[in-house]
Amino acid sequence: MTTATPGASSEAGGSAVRNPGKATVALPGPLSLGLARGSTELRQFFRHKEQVVFTFSLPAVLMILLGSILDGPTALAGVTSGQLLAAGMIGSGIVSTSFNSIATGVSADRETGALKRLRGTPMPSSSYFIGKMVLVAVSSLAQTVLMAAVAVLLFGLKLPSEPSKWLTLVWVFALGIVSCTLLGIALSSLAKSTTGAVAVVQMLYLVLQFISGVFVTPITNLPKIMVDIASFFPLKWICQGFRSVFLPDGAVGMEMAGSWELPRVALVLGIWCVVGAVLARLSFRWTDTK
Repeated sequence: MTTATPGASSEAGGSAVRNPGKATVALPGPLSLGLARGSTELRQFFRHKEQVVFTFSLPAVLMILLGSILDGPTALAGVTSGQLLAAGMIGSGIVSTSFNSIATGVSADRETGALKRLRGTPMPSSSYFIGKMVLVAVSSLAQTVLMAAVAVLLFGLKLPSEPSKWLTLVWVFALGIVSCTLLGIALSSLAKSTTGAVAVVQMLYLVLQFISGVFVTPITNLPKIMVDIASFFPLKWICQGFRSVFLPDGAVGMEMAGSWELPRVALVLGIWCVVGAVLARLSFRWTDTK
């Protein structure tokens, strides 16, 4: 908060303080600060080579192993179990990069005092959130490209040939990373420590992968009650959106509703973006309360 002094004035587009005889000093807006923070986050991330290798290789290796073990024909000619699994795991990778990594990363920033130091700068919490989204967007895009390439080479997954499917890929990707990043930030404030955050996140992520049709394909093989529970969370809809992009139109018959339900995918993910933003804003704290 900027305290005005006699003769001080504010200008649209940023905070400014004007004193007689002195030049006006304007602070960058939240978006500019957030993008600058995102650049810093990216440099810090790619500086740790072990973390980069693990982040990108683990989902791809897991997809190769499970796809090779579970691959086989399905009820739809031309679509294999490996392709179903790969399409779902590409979507699941977004949740791993956003929700999982952010929940544990923000908790670690708070535990090590990094957030406390940032609190002493002009950067608001919204700019910190934007910075994390920049990191997630870049790392998720790289991971999606890597996993799609592996799926195409090893499991014969087809890249979309229609502009409408590429558009679907873009908006499912965007809504997925925004909603899951914000939820990860919110969850980081609920955990008492980084160790606790890791345990909670991994448990939630693993359970949701099973009941959202990532590992069990097609999703119609799951009990309806499990799919109904998964329908309350973003992962199920992200994976469904990605299956609509990477699988032929005939594969829609292997969905629980017999439809890709793309308007519903957009609605649910959009709601989670709003809910995530509210929860992140209300629960976020710069320091440990212990």
